[in-house]
Amino acid sequence: MAIGGMRSALPPVTRFAPSPTGFLHLGAAYSALFAAAAAGRKGRFLLRIEGIDGGRCRPEFEAAIYEDLAWLGLTWETPVRRQEEHFAAYAEVVAGLNKDGLLYPCFCTRAEIQREIAGAASAPHLQLGPDGPIYPGTCRHLSHAEQRRRIDEGLPYALRLRTNEARASAGPLTWHDDGLGEMTAMPEIFCDVVLARKDVPASYHLACTWDDALQGVTLVTRGEDLVPATHIHRLLQALWKVPTPRYRHHRLLVGPDGKKFSKRDQAPTVRALREGGCDPADVIAMIDAQVPKI
Repeated sequence: MAIGGMRSALPPVTRFAPSPTGFLHLGAAYSALFAAAAAGRKGRFLLRIEGIDGGRCRPEFEAAIYEDLAWLGLTWETPVRRQEEHFAAYAEVVAGLNKDGLLYPCFCTRAEIQREIAGAASAPHLQLGPDGPIYPGTCRHLSHAEQRRRIDEGLPYALRLRTNEARASAGPLTWHDDGLGEMTAMPEIFCDVVLARKDVPASYHLACTWDDALQGVTLVTRGEDLVPATHIHRLLQALWKVPTPRYRHHRLLVGPDGKKFSKRDQAPTVRALREGGCDPADVIAMIDAQVPKI
């Protein structure tokens, strides 16, 4: 399954891809401004709403994203791609990987995985991945009959990538990061990453990588906390035989406690600053003052 052809030396196509799970905080606003600036006057700046998490996404937050970005002076191409409108397409992508024998159903709950990790004889020495202790592979070797029995019983499950097999199929992989240089992909740091669930046809890794290729994004800009994710994204690009964009992972804005701005920690939002009397120049100056200096 392939999308498009070789990238040409044209002005970059960048994107900002927020999830509508809260109001736009300063860290996210910085990412949006960074992506738009990277596109420049001759490039293309896209906005994508990553709303695959239906349980947390809200229409009012999506509407606020459009309003706050426009208030900051940003413009983007339309129509905006909304991931929740493309679940059927993601399901087809997953089916293709499954047909190639690269996926398997995992019926473990998070609690069960944690118990198995805690009970393992080597638990004190377990290798940690970007998302915590790596999955121990509990369901990897279930027979097809056992997989089918559990699915027919209606048990919830996730579809995990057979990362080692996929890596062997793809061969050596690299990508270029404008700040970090030439990078060697090591997707095994995630072990068998989840690419879909029974009730959600795509994970962040799958939907983000597929959409970047589909939309012709040539320069992916995002926070440095997502550098590890690029290892998996590069592997997926190779499996799908799609072009690999350049990457530019920017520094993160942090609060007084040294933690990155996030919705979970109730970071300052553009909406609150607007309501407090700030104008766009004030907010942009505030962001610029907090950008970590190298």
